[in-house]
Amino acid sequence: MVLPLGDLAKTRIVPFGTYGLIALNVVIFLSQLEHGTSFTTTYAATPYEISHNIDLPVFDGLALPIGPEQEELRRQIQEQEHVPFPIWLTILTSMFLHASPLHLAGNMLYLWIFGDNVEEVLGTIRYLIVYLACGLVGTLLQIEMNPDSLIPTLGASGAIAGIMGMYVVWFPHNQVRVLVFRFITQMPALYVIGFWIILQIIEGVGSAGRIGEAGGVAYLAHIGGAATGILFAFLYADRAREVEALHDAQDGWFVGP
Repeated sequence: MVLPLGDLAKTRIVPFGTYGLIALNVVIFLSQLEHGTSFTTTYAATPYEISHNIDLPVFDGLALPIGPEQEELRRQIQEQEHVPFPIWLTILTSMFLHASPLHLAGNMLYLWIFGDNVEEVLGTIRYLIVYLACGLVGTLLQIEMNPDSLIPTLGASGAIAGIMGMYVVWFPHNQVRVLVFRFITQMPALYVIGFWIILQIIEGVGSAGRIGEAGGVAYLAHIGGAATGILFAFLYADRAREVEALHDAQDGWFVGP
């Protein structure tokens, strides 16, 4: 087991975007605990809803004819309520939901470690836009693999995978403190994040035939988010080089590998 604990690369900014995302995710998770499972299912992205543009509780009304096929579908639907906006927007709301405290803690840890350096390169507004774009692509890829699935997709993992993809391209030699079993050591970001991405690809390929049949880790959302982040990394490579050169020129701000 390799668990990142922090990186040694400091920033010259206060990463308000990263802190704001962490705070928002925590607040929404507390709201999930208060409102129960139906709240989480309602605002998660259910592939069947997205692909058919249907808010599944519509069966409670008269919007659809109820035949044997619809009855079977209704039987499988998890408890949820109507969303007060177009159903496709749950692709965005799902990115701020989490399945458990451990799920939330893991995602926020990775965002806290890697987000500030990426935010410094992009600037806060662009950073938030790119974060959402990575999460959007990751979720859509997960949905595309089984568009008729009734298993909700949720979590910030796709967006954070995008942040990690940018980080590893821009700062592959930055040292990351990691917990390896019971020992704390340092490794280059290339090893830490690279190993994580490879693991997602292996697990994603292995689970491809079972996607949407049961709950679990959304590996394809991770892969899609990371790939999108890597693409953005190449698009903004010049900005990253400028930031790194600025750090190198100002002793005391940057701790190199």
